[in-house]
Amino acid sequence: MPSLFDLSGKTALITGSSRGIGKAIAERMAEHGARVVISSRKEGPCQEVADAINARYGAGRAIAVPANISSKEELQRLVNETNRAFGQIDALVCNAASNPYYGPMADISDDQFRKILENNIVANNWLISMVAPQMRARKDGSIIIVSSIGGLRGSPIIGAYCISKAADMQLARNLAVEYGPDNVRVNCIAPGLIKTDFAKALWDNPETLKKSTANAPLRRIGEPDEIAGCAVFLASRAGAFTTGQNFVIDGGVTI
Repeated sequence: MPSLFDLSGKTALITGSSRGIGKAIAERMAEHGARVVISSRKEGPCQEVADAINARYGAGRAIAVPANISSKEELQRLVNETNRAFGQIDALVCNAASNPYYGPMADISDDQFRKILENNIVANNWLISMVAPQMRARKDGSIIIVSSIGGLRGSPIIGAYCISKAADMQLARNLAVEYGPDNVRVNCIAPGLIKTDFAKALWDNPETLKKSTANAPLRRIGEPDEIAGCAVFLASRAGAFTTGQNFVIDGGVTI
């Protein structure tokens, strides 16, 4: 009997997958049999990840297609190149995001606020809208948005980012309602503090790290690979009856 988590024959497109959480998701999906598309802004790091996956799991299992999520044209090219290489997209992981500002909301510039909302919400809807039609036509597909526990609570320094991540949770719920009749599932993963370059400002300083983990039941921050398993679940047959949900993986911080 095939494993509930088997992704053999499936194609997964993962944005922001040259490092951190996105890279871990791509590696684990490839381990479970998927063909994966590695994408971030720079071609070199994307190709390095794709080459490593191909070396481990066989030639042709991964390709690199760089794209800037702020460009609708580049996202469309990403989708087109994926379809050209692998024929279809079975799982989409919207992981790429940006946060160019730390500080109180009163001091954020319009351009910074707009960039956060456009890259973290609008770009996700662009990409999903480009991929969803083929999934709906096949009556099968999984869409995963990587959000954050920031979307569940306020922050004195990353408020705009938190606002965008709360919106991602609602985007998943809303699209789950729209796409559900066609058997296309849309879910969110909300990581807590994970040891990535993206979140380095929140864990690199020992004092900041101590404050971040003081009330965490597991008394530590997470690793990228500890998010990947949830994405594999949501993309596989194991998650076939799961849609519109927000999976919090935070070491218990929000409890």
